Amino acid sequence: MTSSRPASTTQELLDPVIEDRHGGYKPSDKHKTDLNSDNLQGGDDLDSDYVLSSRVRTGRSVRGFCLPPHCSRGERRAIEDLSIQSLDILDGDLKGTYYALKNMTDEEQQQLIDDHFLFDKPVSPLLLASGMGRDWPDGRGIWHNDNKTFLVWVNEEDHLRVISMQKGGNMKEVFNRFCAGLTKIETLFKDRGHEFMWNEHLGYVLTCPSNLGTGLRAGVHVKLPNQTRAVWRGGVDTAAVGGVFDISNADRLGFSEVELVQMVVDGVRLLVDMEKRLEAGQAIDDLMPEQK
Repeated sequence: MTSSRPASTTQELLDPVIEDRHGGYKPSDKHKTDLNSDNLQGGDDLDSDYVLSSRVRTGRSVRGFCLPPHCSRGERRAIEDLSIQSLDILDGDLKGTYYALKNMTDEEQQQLIDDHFLFDKPVSPLLLASGMGRDWPDGRGIWHNDNKTFLVWVNEEDHLRVISMQKGGNMKEVFNRFCAGLTKIETLFKDRGHEFMWNEHLGYVLTCPSNLGTGLRAGVHVKLPNQTRAVWRGGVDTAAVGGVFDISNADRLGFSEVELVQMVVDGVRLLVDMEKRLEAGQAIDDLMPEQK
């Protein structure tokens, strides 16, 4: 698949899948994009005594190249070269370095994986059967800025995975960096004659149908030891490890980037308020949102 709009021969298959996965999103619906971080309300006020880290990530597919399950070795190398040329121009707090997987030792790779900077080698039957592991690790790599707060994975599940992250609860700062960096990368690719796959119905087209639209996952690790389960609108129901939850949005398509990050900010702020009350032995019934 190289088109940003599924061919008519596959629409009969994909449209019902997309509608079911994305909350009733119809074939006639139009996606909205908003990468203006100024439109986010708050996000710089999440309590870092509870919110341990914040991150926003998405993927991008380069128009004219097959998606990773069907990507040839030559295409993969061309995407890597294009990425290196573009990312090398970033400056300021986005200035960084590219590291090719094929040049790393096993120990260096594992350390980056343990530090949550690097993707792991595909081992699941689903990924291997789809062709994700062909020619591994040729053409794959990671670029990150000098502060290790802005990362780009090259030729993992998508052509590009763009990630902004940092310790603490300043989601506003993380989202500002995400929007600024992603916009610059898209401009640099266009300057080299390559656009990202996008259309007004599906938004940004990525490898997995679950990531259509924004492809965006905004999340935090947050300490909520008095709450054994955390479920809220737009969020993910996760099991806690040591009282720390990984909270993120479930939606991708039909909402803008700003709207999805806003859901996470509002939801996490509410969960922290609940936690503070529980610590004080107070009731939280009046804070419980209505079920949608």
